[in-house]
Amino acid sequence: MTDELQQRLIDLEARLAFQDDAVQALNDMVAKQQIELDRMRRALELVARRQADLAASLPGESLEDDQPPPHY
Repeated sequence: MTDELQQRLIDLEARLAFQDDAVQALNDMVAKQQIELDRMRRALELVARRQADLAASLPGESLEDDQPPPHY
């Protein structure tokens, strides 16, 4: 094998190793973000449920109160 061809092969192997590291780092970051997104989604659902419960428990806040009186 010529020196030039051998050097190109070494360069390609180095680039491949760098790309493997970069892909693994990106994969780790995406996995962490997915965990955080799931946690935030659960928290948002909890807040929405609590807000709905609170709105339902307030006096005079039912859906029936929003309708016009029967004489209209």
